[in-house]
Amino acid sequence: MDEWDTKIEKMANASINENVTYIAGVPSWTLVLLKRILEITKKDNLADVWPNLELFVHGGVSFLPYREQFAKIIISDKMNYLETYNASEGFFGIQDDLFKDDMLLMLDYGIYYEFIPLENINDNNIKTLSLDEIDLNKNYAIVITTNGGLWRYIIGDTVSFTSRYPFKFKITGRTKCFINTFGEELIIDNAEKAIKTACDKTDALIHEYTAGPIYMTDNRKGGHEWLFEFEKQPDNIDFFNEILDNALKSLNSDYEAKRYKNMTLDTPKIIILKKGVFHQWLKEKGKLGGQNKVPRLANDRNYIEELLRINNKL
Repeated sequence: MDEWDTKIEKMANASINENVTYIAGVPSWTLVLLKRILEITKKDNLADVWPNLELFVHGGVSFLPYREQFAKIIISDKMNYLETYNASEGFFGIQDDLFKDDMLLMLDYGIYYEFIPLENINDNNIKTLSLDEIDLNKNYAIVITTNGGLWRYIIGDTVSFTSRYPFKFKITGRTKCFINTFGEELIIDNAEKAIKTACDKTDALIHEYTAGPIYMTDNRKGGHEWLFEFEKQPDNIDFFNEILDNALKSLNSDYEAKRYKNMTLDTPKIIILKKGVFHQWLKEKGKLGGQNKVPRLANDRNYIEELLRINNKL
């Protein structure tokens, strides 16, 4: 079915009376489905609809912004969450420990891995590294060669290794999703962790977000503009912004240096979008539902301007 709204409705009604024990999917769209099920059943807890539910296998986007929302609608001592890393090109990783958030690299799935240090991704003569050459806690772009026919293909994701034997890693972002307009080298991993800190300290819940640069002019410093669609807004958005900014400084020394005394980067600018803006943006792009995701960071203002246009029209 091409129409995602209709698909959600069909999926909800078809699954309500089934004995669902585990779910697999992208967190953002799974959350839409689960909330619709609660609306139809007039329940507050999904465990009242599916009492034997015990596992959500997620992937596609970071689970950090969504974890609290899942915890609020699935209240159950036996509920577990596991991450997988797979794509059309192959199956790359599985979280093999409920108490650690890194994943085990799959070495026996017909894939040969190479890695490019993120700072060298745009070099003219790129030197790739094999697994025995990687360093821990450093960002790499993944290059794969597969028995399905891909040859030295850059899949677009970046990872950081947490262990060498066995090889375990975390996804840190996308090779094209970052902000480095002013040399701040802000990546998705920084953003996700900083937002979680800000949400935890202000009791806020994020529905979706994206961020991009504010360009310097003759009378304006550069900066970052953050667009948030909140599930639950913080009581004080300025306090939320302060925590977000300080968390980014603690996570990223390049960002901290550019923010020093507001010399290069000014204080972040936060805009609260109306509910439904990201949904409408994806719909206009023909990317509503499924594996489609909201781009979290961009090195230009294209996404920002499109979303602001929709926000002003709603």
